Amino acid sequence: MIRARDFTRIAEYLYELPAGYRQGMRVPARFYADEELLRGLETERSLEQLVNTATLPGIVGYALAMPDIHQGYGFPIGGVVATALPDGVISPGGVGYDINCGVRLMASRLESKEIEPYLDRLASSIFAHCPSGVGRGGPIGLKPRELDDVLENGARWALRRGFADTEDLERTEEGGCLTGADAGKVGPRARERGQGQVGTLGAGNHFIEIDSVERIADEEAARRIGLFPSQVVVQIHCGSRGLGHQVCTDYVQLYQKAVHRYGLSLPDRELVCAPLSSPEGQDYLAAMKAAANYAFANRQVLAFHIRRSFEQVLAGNVADFRLFQIYDIAHNMAKIETHRLGGRSLSLCVHRKGATRAFGPGSEVLPPAYRETGQPVLVPGSMGTASWVLVGTQASMDQTFGSTCHGAGRTMSRHHAKKSVQGHHLRRELEERGIRVRAGSLSGLAEEAPAAYKDVDRVVAIVHGAGIAKQVARLKPLAVIKG
Repeated sequence: MIRARDFTRIAEYLYELPAGYRQGMRVPARFYADEELLRGLETERSLEQLVNTATLPGIVGYALAMPDIHQGYGFPIGGVVATALPDGVISPGGVGYDINCGVRLMASRLESKEIEPYLDRLASSIFAHCPSGVGRGGPIGLKPRELDDVLENGARWALRRGFADTEDLERTEEGGCLTGADAGKVGPRARERGQGQVGTLGAGNHFIEIDSVERIADEEAARRIGLFPSQVVVQIHCGSRGLGHQVCTDYVQLYQKAVHRYGLSLPDRELVCAPLSSPEGQDYLAAMKAAANYAFANRQVLAFHIRRSFEQVLAGNVADFRLFQIYDIAHNMAKIETHRLGGRSLSLCVHRKGATRAFGPGSEVLPPAYRETGQPVLVPGSMGTASWVLVGTQASMDQTFGSTCHGAGRTMSRHHAKKSVQGHHLRRELEERGIRVRAGSLSGLAEEAPAAYKDVDRVVAIVHGAGIAKQVARLKPLAVIKG
């Protein structure tokens, strides 16, 4: 078992295990944390998983972990791994089962006091319009050809169908569409699961939340992004639903054979991978992109229904009920990017699993509105706690392949949370604090209790202190909608 004392502190919030710590490591393992957080991980396997990723063929730089790290499938959640093209590997476990799980932030021009009288109706309307729960489908049934369109065009499909406007796409990572997606690389079972789930929230830690901007940490960045104190904003947290889960399942199974075919030696079978240049590597990349596009379309349709709820409840009661998009970002993705390492520009496959891209100012991939501030980074907290808006920095480009944290990070399994927390007690506690709650399942509510997560303020303080993201605004919840 890896102990806190095994790490060397090399900066205020940065710890390292050298490549010689364990046989097979190709690069050092680095972890952004403080001492208490580091010690708290000695009882679970996430640090072991971090070290395991340092053995992957083609890995460059460092195996990285963010302060929201916790145990995942093969790779730790909160992990970042970059492999060099053409022969570096790609791994489904480095993306995760919920491909392009991500966050969308929309903002209004209203202050929280203006919607207080209507919050209950607004929460109920969103809950009614945005289907949630395990396996639940929605009103949009996609025929095979239209499903292909969603898989290959993502939010562009939503724009053509009237679920989006051009500004939504401009303020979505990659414009809401990853090029190179191939619907033909998505298997029949995944397609079956995806036919009826566009515009649905799902369960687990997914949510829709009405928030208020509680505090501005960087006035200039907030102004450029479009945030002000007491402003009403909305977060959507969800991904590619059953389709993405099945894509991961299918390729994990396929890669069990690929590992042997290419003679890859791995310390954990959950790290299954294939050279990116191989047919298996290219097939998974194309299927992953298709699932990611499905997730972009899914969040876009949910945004449409939330806007409809705001109109139905607030029209005639407030001066301006409209919601405009701040940004939409992914935190489960593998992307081909160019980064500088050792004075050279390298083409890399950057796996971010429970980690958010955080490109700094000047990046040409950012929308023009954000090129001076850096990329907006959306960090939701646990249910009923604060969330944060950050921006990417040059330090994140230099240190972490343009990556930072994605959330609070679990400290307690869902099973343990359900045994430790009573759903009805949690609901009453949240409502006593003035937070409206709409949930389809009290057991699902218990799984996501704040006690099951780290303190998001602490996680954000670490990435801010390390310089790999910069604080802009803190959000507090007004209403939570869950499956």
